[in-house]
Amino acid sequence: MALRKQIFRVCSLNNTRMLHSIRDLRLQVEHDRPNSCFFISLDVEGKQDNAVLRYRFTGEKEVDLFSTIVPESFRGKGVAALLSKAAMEFLVEENLKAYISCSYIKKYVEENTLLGYDHIIF
Repeated sequence: MALRKQIFRVCSLNNTRMLHSIRDLRLQVEHDRPNSCFFISLDVEGKQDNAVLRYRFTGEKEVDLFSTIVPESFRGKGVAALLSKAAMEFLVEENLKAYISCSYIKKYVEENTLLGYDHIIF
């Protein structure tokens, strides 16, 4: 079975705080459905590494967003926010509800109330 990847291109961001920290990076969030994760491939000091947001289905239309991992050299630059935004958009598009076990994703949702994700959070 071929891997289906849903690609979220990061071309225009309205969150200026994120723009200031990642404007020089060309980042693309990819959705690896078979492995239940979103990831961004990064070049870390000449080596390929990934920033990853992991989730798991807890019910037919319910997921738990439980982990974000960003390489240390990319922390604080908006990479986890890009992963979180992609995951939240996936939930909206698929009409899913979420538990959020990851403290970073909780913070992201709380700080971005204007994006209107509160109706999909348990």
